[in-house]
Amino acid sequence: MSRFQFVKDHKDAYGVKRLCEIVDVARSSFYAWLEAGPGRAARAAADAELAERIRVVQDPARGGDRAYGAPRVTAELNDGVPASQRVNHKRVARVMREHCLAGIRLRRRVKTTVPDQSGRRFPDLIGRDFTAEQPNQRYVGDITYLPIADGSNLYLATVIDLCSRKLAGWQVADHMRVGLVEDALRTAARDRGSLAGSVFHSDHGSVYTSKAYAKLCTDLKVTQSMGAVGTSADNALAESFNASLKRELLEGRSTFPDQATAYRAVFRWVNRYNTRRRHSAIGNISPNAYENTISTTLAEAA
Repeated sequence: MSRFQFVKDHKDAYGVKRLCEIVDVARSSFYAWLEAGPGRAARAAADAELAERIRVVQDPARGGDRAYGAPRVTAELNDGVPASQRVNHKRVARVMREHCLAGIRLRRRVKTTVPDQSGRRFPDLIGRDFTAEQPNQRYVGDITYLPIADGSNLYLATVIDLCSRKLAGWQVADHMRVGLVEDALRTAARDRGSLAGSVFHSDHGSVYTSKAYAKLCTDLKVTQSMGAVGTSADNALAESFNASLKRELLEGRSTFPDQATAYRAVFRWVNRYNTRRRHSAIGNISPNAYENTISTTLAEAA
């Protein structure tokens, strides 16, 4: 309770002058605060209404996303809204903080890279520049684990487009053998029609340095790229993707109840990620929407 509120609550019993002296505030300040009361009440009501709109944006049952923080919430609230009715991101952040509406955060990470013993190396063609001018030019990928309540794990391999951030290829399995990453790359090739001329960047895990994976890349006309050994920053975008996926799917829990639930959860999340989930790196729109915008722009330019 503020000192002004204390004076207001007890002024009829003890008087404003005496109470202001006791709590050490100026009477003029108290009366100014009292006069501003209706405005504060109106702002509090408006903040409460905004908080409810934010809850809708974060509620999966109503088409929302619990993982959305202030930037994505702001983009969602302002989507299709006239400029005069848009809400400022600083206000959204303040209301989320005051109403405990923070997005979900990941609690732990587990290393899944199996060190390569073959000595095979590929040059780093990305150089921590996780961008591309057009889709289907440069990709990054990695493997992450999905913990199951019975103590087992599923493993997810990814192929992420650096232009649109689209998950062009992915595969889930109960192992980390080379077939896992091969299937993910083949899925990307089917999605894109062809990967010819593109670059795929990964860490130095043994599956990515294997002869079988190198042959598949050659067959698909994909050039392999790798960062330095033991440097996660060289594949930071894929690491960040994995962290977001697990944070949003597990929602603070330590495991999935079973493998079937984990697989279904990943399938739904991937579909939402590509079609609806807003991504800050591409203007807070979805990967598919971003690629559609690029296609439209190129068509108009032609």
